[in-house]
Amino acid sequence: MSEVTVKGDQAETLREMARSATKVQGVDSSQGPSVADQHGLRVISVTSGKGGVGKSNVVSNLAIALSTQGKKVLILDADLGLGNLDVLLGLSPPYNLNDVLNGEKSISEIIVDGPAGIKIIPAGSGVQEFTSLGQHEKLKLLDELDMLEEKFDIMIVDTEAGISENVTYFSVAAQEIIVVVTPEPTSITDVYALIKLLATRYSEHHFKVLVNMAKDSEDALEVFRKLANVAGRFLDISLDYLGCVIKDEKVVEAVKRQKAVSELFPDSEAAACFTTLAKRVIESTRHKRLKGNIQFFFRRFLDNPTGT
Repeated sequence: MSEVTVKGDQAETLREMARSATKVQGVDSSQGPSVADQHGLRVISVTSGKGGVGKSNVVSNLAIALSTQGKKVLILDADLGLGNLDVLLGLSPPYNLNDVLNGEKSISEIIVDGPAGIKIIPAGSGVQEFTSLGQHEKLKLLDELDMLEEKFDIMIVDTEAGISENVTYFSVAAQEIIVVVTPEPTSITDVYALIKLLATRYSEHHFKVLVNMAKDSEDALEVFRKLANVAGRFLDISLDYLGCVIKDEKVVEAVKRQKAVSELFPDSEAAACFTTLAKRVIESTRHKRLKGNIQFFFRRFLDNPTGT
């Protein structure tokens, strides 16, 4: 996987974060891997600077590809006002995350089965109450999610688009951040704005870049280069090129039929891209546990919401 390091060596910062994580969990890093390293849930936030870049489609198909490769995958639809992951996959969940946040249901009671064995925590739609989570709701969500840690290998958090408080909350809370960008200039500009916010205000320094709807691999690499160049001039971060999904009419057809392209057209070019991406995600362990286990990564943000 190609990596571009932008302005400065992050090694000492990353080591310090790792030391802080083990200290918070009461684990002496000199004694070997922590419990979280051995058994903890891997939490990946997938976000974008703007809507219309196919982020939720990326999440669902990446989850299916990971599950096909033997991982137990849970998706958290974190677009709490306009969640649509269930609609994208043709599901009709009777309950959603709003029912958990208002105390009527537990997380385990609202999880629904998705294709290829993935599990989904659906978000509500058209409800404004939880579009900006308060401290009470964040604690409630933390407690509920912590109960699921031992049941899954990977949780993918599908954030809403943009730079709202919920987006920054879930992005900073996660152990890894994947930003989805398309070749459109507005997409590149908006995802840079999101990265800049997370870097300067919340001290996030490492991002994986996934280029969606690319004409071909060279087109995708050019998008990555543009983003890396502008970030290199103004930010102290590192960017990894995770890969790309080629623009494929089979994706459009799958969306119309409310199915994942990996499920409906497993031999399509897009499905092959997701298989490759899933392999790279599985192989990418360099920053996998920097922020600790599920309790630690959520409490890190609750205790220090500005990231300073």
